[in-house]
Parts: sequence; C-alpha cells; structure tokens
Amino acid sequence: MRSDTGRAKAGWGLTAAAWFGVLFLNVPILFIILYCFTTDDRSYSFPPPGLTTRWFGVALARDDLWAALGLSLRVAFISMLIALVLGTLAAAAMFRFRFFGKETVTLLILLPIALPGIVTGMSLRAAFDLANLPFSFWTLVLGHATFCIVVVYNNVIARLRRSSPALVEASMDLGANSFQTFRHVILPNLATALLAGGMLAFALSFDEIIVTTFTAGNQNTLPIFILKELSRPHNRPVTNVAAVMVMVITFGPILLAYYLTRDTQDTAGSGK
Repeated sequence: MRSDTGRAKAGWGLTAAAWFGVLFLNVPILFIILYCFTTDDRSYSFPPPGLTTRWFGVALARDDLWAALGLSLRVAFISMLIALVLGTLAAAAMFRFRFFGKETVTLLILLPIALPGIVTGMSLRAAFDLANLPFSFWTLVLGHATFCIVVVYNNVIARLRRSSPALVEASMDLGANSFQTFRHVILPNLATALLAGGMLAFALSFDEIIVTTFTAGNQNTLPIFILKELSRPHNRPVTNVAAVMVMVITFGPILLAYYLTRDTQDTAGSGK
C-alpha cells in the first residue's frame, strides 16, 4: 500500500513538473499573441487597457514588412532545396562508404549546427570577405544552407541506418540498374525523411537571426525586421503581429515534420 502511495505521489510530482515546463515555455508566446490586440502602443501593461484588431491592418499595410517576408520565404525555400541535395548526397556517401577519416568528416558536417550561431556567422562573414563576395541574396542563402544541410543529413542518415541493405541487393538481383534501384527502392524509403528534413530546414532558415545578421548586409529578412522594430516603442504591437506571422509560418512545417517521423525517430539531432 505504501509503495502504491509513493508511486502515486511521484506520478503527481512528475505531472506537475511537466505542466510547469509546458507553461514556462509557452506562456511568453501567449503574451506575444495577446499584445497584438492591445490598444496601448507603448507599454506591456497587464491586463491590456483594451483590445483592438487595428494593428493587424497597420502591419499588413506596411510594404517593408511584406518585402522582408518575401525575402525570408525565398531564402528559406532555396536554402531548403540546396540542403536537400547536398544533405542527401552526404548522408548516402557516409552510409555507403568506409574510408580513413570518416569520423572527422562526420564531425565537420555536423559542426555548423553544433557551434553557436555567432561563431558560424562570424566565420561565414570572414569567408565572404576573403572571397570578395558582396553581401547579397546569395550570401544569405549560402549562410542558411550551412546549417540546413545538417538537418537533412540527420534525417536521411537515420532512415538509411534503419533500412535493410537486402532491399538494394534484391533489386540488383532482379535486374534493376543503379538508377532504377534509386528511383523505385531507395527514394520511396527516404521520401518521408526527405520531406521532414526539408520542412525542418525551411522552418530553421525562415526564423534564423544570428547567421542572418552577419550575412545579410543591408537586406531585411522578417526576423531582422522584427529586431529593428523592437527599438521603436510605438511599433511594439506591429512587431508582435510580425512575430505571430513567424510563428504561424514555421509552425506548419515543424508540425508536418513531426507527424511524418513520429514513429520512426528520424528527426534525432535535428534541433538547433
């Protein structure tokens, strides 16, 4: 009886701790959403003195916000495509072949996402300066692709490790060539891992701020737009609306990636 009572108390304690963690992480997000509707444009008083939807109209009427949103979407999409190609090729090579220094190469592939973002940003800026590359749309894409590749790599290598080599051997035995084996056997097995990795890469690129700061030059992505607007007290509700836009756009790909890989453990190590 005492043992059952002790387990019940431990269960309640773990449940309370879990809920505390959930609230600690998500209540600040709820406040951001709440203050999109406040009538006070300068302070974060609670409760808000009144509620209004006019800030959504003000935000959506700003051309600079739409330009920043469009730039973020384009950079995230192209970075995702580059990451899908290079991340998949890297995963296939690391899974297929054994060679001297393989562990070192694996570490180098994972390094951009393991290092603090400011270190990655500084190193990319130095590399672009040495190469005499002016800051442009493509420096943003290259900067984001460095860590997006890791996300795709993690998903693909996890799926490859869980797939049976006998499938490829059986395909070859039945007369399929390398391209047919890849198209009809390997690619279908990698499909959800690729889609999940691509969605996560898109979400990470879209809301990236640290690497973007070092590689954007005078360009404004949506996160940089939000950062700049925070210094203007009268624009706080507009900043909150922009932040909600970031949350809405990134939530969809992350949720889709979760549902695609929830039973496969393919997203291990994909967080940044």
